[in-house]
Amino acid sequence: MPERTCRWCTGILVGSEQLGTGPRAVALGGGHGLAASLSALRRVTGDLTAIVTVADDGGSSGRLRRDYGVLPPGDLRMALAALCGDDEWGTTWSKVVQHRFGGDHELAGHAVGNLLIVALWDLLGDTVAGLEWVGRLLGTGGRVLPMAAVPLDIVAEVVGANPDRPEEISTVRGQAECASTPGQVRSITLLPPDPPAVPEAVRAVLDAEWVVFGPGSWFTSVLPHLLVPGLASALHGTAARRLVVLNLAPQPGETEGFSPHKHLEVLAGHAPALSVDVVLADTNAAGAGSLADLEKAAAMLGARLVWRTWPRPTARPGMTRGCWRGCTRRYSKGGLGGWVPPDKEGSEAAWP
Repeated sequence: MPERTCRWCTGILVGSEQLGTGPRAVALGGGHGLAASLSALRRVTGDLTAIVTVADDGGSSGRLRRDYGVLPPGDLRMALAALCGDDEWGTTWSKVVQHRFGGDHELAGHAVGNLLIVALWDLLGDTVAGLEWVGRLLGTGGRVLPMAAVPLDIVAEVVGANPDRPEEISTVRGQAECASTPGQVRSITLLPPDPPAVPEAVRAVLDAEWVVFGPGSWFTSVLPHLLVPGLASALHGTAARRLVVLNLAPQPGETEGFSPHKHLEVLAGHAPALSVDVVLADTNAAGAGSLADLEKAAAMLGARLVWRTWPRPTARPGMTRGCWRGCTRRYSKGGLGGWVPPDKEGSEAAWP
């Protein structure tokens, strides 16, 4: 029996076999944060595109990037795995591409999916086509695209990286260094400074009905999309609704000590002209800052603030799915509009 869900926002007819595509959605990010969003969103819409950061320089991705001059495949692989179906084919292939070799031999540390992606790139000479072929093999419920056509380096301005000089500002380069710095990241830039966007990614943003930022590593997964000129132009100019999903907790190192409203202030600092329609926040995370500050930061972006409660980490994918349905129903163009109050129970019933 098909999933019982909202006919208005997804096109699924309750109790029937007819399945609509749902809203055209684009999700931006990388790593585990993007994977969590995709795992939920693929159950709501059949028209889903992931646009993935390409700045990883550590682990298997870093080795393949250095050895073959390719885009780092790891975040792309994770997105593809998250879009696999829940049937035997999807769950099996998801495990296969995520499988990482152990031991101390040449393959140690490499993920099977990374090798498969790079092999198809080498064979086809086309990054997007290679990802499409992997998606066909896995039977993914969506499309995965890189945010830029060339590998990127993140350069971060960090305060307090040296414990002996807590006020000193320094610069670190590379995603791995930015994510693990003992200091607090203040801002980022990209190298090269004007990387070419992937045309298919630009088109997906322009054609979208919803664009989702986050959750995820704020400086290394979410914000870089706004620094690729062609993609940033599309994100500013699209007619899509823009949804920002805040993290459940600050990330050690990268956003240590950040309140929820600080995340929004940093977003506005990197893209001052960007307007947002909805900011989705967890009520449990609000303790890191005042509600008034978060409402002010959301208003600065032109956004409505929507609250949800995720009582336990394992509940997140399902809760995100419920939030997505609620947001599309209430805030899609032509929808009902209006304020959605905090949901103390964390249940989907709070969304009309």
